[in-house]
Amino acid sequence: MLTYTLAPEVEAFTAGRDTALPCPVIQGHQVHGKKVAIIDRPGLTREDLEGYDAFITNLKGVAIGVRTADCVPVLLYDPATKTIAAVHAGWKGTVLNIVQEAIGVMKDCFGTNPKDLMAVIGPAIGPDSFQVGEEVVEQFRAAGFDMDGIWQQMGPGDGTPMSGGHHIDLFKANRILLEKAGLSPANIQIAGIDTYTDTAFYSARREGATCGRNINAIKLL
Repeated sequence: MLTYTLAPEVEAFTAGRDTALPCPVIQGHQVHGKKVAIIDRPGLTREDLEGYDAFITNLKGVAIGVRTADCVPVLLYDPATKTIAAVHAGWKGTVLNIVQEAIGVMKDCFGTNPKDLMAVIGPAIGPDSFQVGEEVVEQFRAAGFDMDGIWQQMGPGDGTPMSGGHHIDLFKANRILLEKAGLSPANIQIAGIDTYTDTAFYSARREGATCGRNINAIKLL
């Protein structure tokens, strides 16, 4: 299990392949959208949270999390208001700017100042592995991303999987969105683990869409 250091009063982790969860984790039925749920009581199920891809709470002892298998998990902690969030940002969620959507809810409902936020970008498909078509590149471009910062055309390739073609850096794209939302660069941690190449984590691109899921969670102690 991969653990993150944010603050003594916060537990944050990614449970990868064949890793038992250390505590119950509230999770939603994610749909690659940008709906944000406020978790106001323990015991909510995936059925209760149909269609949500980000979760926020200020309840102590209640872990919230997102399921990933190449998509980007973003965990947020506001030490001023003692509020946490877990965000599922696949490439579609990144294009939809779900991290800023979640931060907006934290501001509106809990009084969060983005400058106070601490963030972890967990394991996800890395830029060398995230080969995409021109249509995906165009969606990022249409969303206003600085393509020179997140996109690379790697040529015809050498015949090995994921070589050549268009590649997008989802780690960097989400860092950019967090910084635009007002986070200090010094408060953003990036695990930098490529789920496609690291078999300790599930990867839908490597194993198929029906593979297991990595659970990325955060809890106020």
